[in-house]
Amino acid sequence: MWGSAITAYLHYSSFMLAFAALTLEQFSLKKELSLAAAWQIVWADAMYGISATIVLVTGILRVLYFGKGTDYYLHNPLFYMKVSGFLLVGALSLYPTISFLTWLKPLRYGAPPSLEPVQVDRLSWVIKIELFGFLLIPLLAAAMARGISFKTNL
Repeated sequence: MWGSAITAYLHYSSFMLAFAALTLEQFSLKKELSLAAAWQIVWADAMYGISATIVLVTGILRVLYFGKGTDYYLHNPLFYMKVSGFLLVGALSLYPTISFLTWLKPLRYGAPPSLEPVQVDRLSWVIKIELFGFLLIPLLAAAMARGISFKTNL
């Protein structure tokens, strides 16, 4: 019982932390970044990556050991929509993460990154799409937990 409870706790709290880290990135990202704000974004993105990894690992553990059983999940189209949403958000996060990693060299020398307005706008839109995706995932999970599904031949 404790293993299940702790796994669920880590799953939910890591999901919330990932959402909070993305929100911090979104609100901190500006065309003119201070050194402190740029470091804050880099650290928030690192926290996002760590927490998203924990969400993935605990999600796998819940499917295999602590949830309703693999048959329940693997025969539910909402499960595939939820996992696809998570993977899509993860794939989208590569662009901001790679961008933020390029900031490390100037940041180590005490200089904030120089950003083109188009790059800031693109980063901002990608993060907004990630946040929207993260809003849909719990909806799919709640529907799945309540037995809502689509009729399919799976």
